[in-house]
Amino acid sequence: MVSNEPLLAGGVYHIYTHANGTENLFLSDDNFNFFLRKYGEHIYPIADTYAYCLMPNHLHLMVRMKEEAEVLAHTKAASTLQGFRTLGGFSKYASQQFSNLFNAYTQSFNKMYGRKGSLFIPNFKRRLVVDEHYFTRLIAYIHNNPVHHGFVQDLFDWPHSSIHAYLMDKPSKLDRKYLQDWFGSRESLLLFHQQLTPEPHLFEF
Repeated sequence: MVSNEPLLAGGVYHIYTHANGTENLFLSDDNFNFFLRKYGEHIYPIADTYAYCLMPNHLHLMVRMKEEAEVLAHTKAASTLQGFRTLGGFSKYASQQFSNLFNAYTQSFNKMYGRKGSLFIPNFKRRLVVDEHYFTRLIAYIHNNPVHHGFVQDLFDWPHSSIHAYLMDKPSKLDRKYLQDWFGSRESLLLFHQQLTPEPHLFEF
């Protein structure tokens, strides 16, 4: 079900990672905001993001890896192509981009709080989404994570998830249109979040 499987071009993935031990990944709003800025630098060039939720000690992402041609067309093509070759293909290049994100955030976090060593568990986890049932429920599971863990009673009260982007019309880096079209409308997507019957076994890593 879950492994360090390749990140295939065009594949949709549920990506998860956790802090080492009992530490937290985020201690302030500035931490959350900085992570999202670094996410934009490292991940938006290689993947479309459908949903995210940043929790104090872990995070969930729902992304579609772009096709190789898309990545090359929207980045510095020569350096990216060299990265593909050096690392052994798109999959390893994409995995390295996630590693670069977590490492860049860790370096900043360590400097800010005077700590040393790794912050995230080794080898972020990913699960290829291969059926419609999982796909449909994944976005709602991610956005309901703060409710599931008891941080809020209403998913819209948690400020560090992408659900708020689905409430607004202003431009967003999220690929909102695909999910809204999947559910038929923004209203149907939001209603599904509130009517979802929990199936936690689906999302065990």
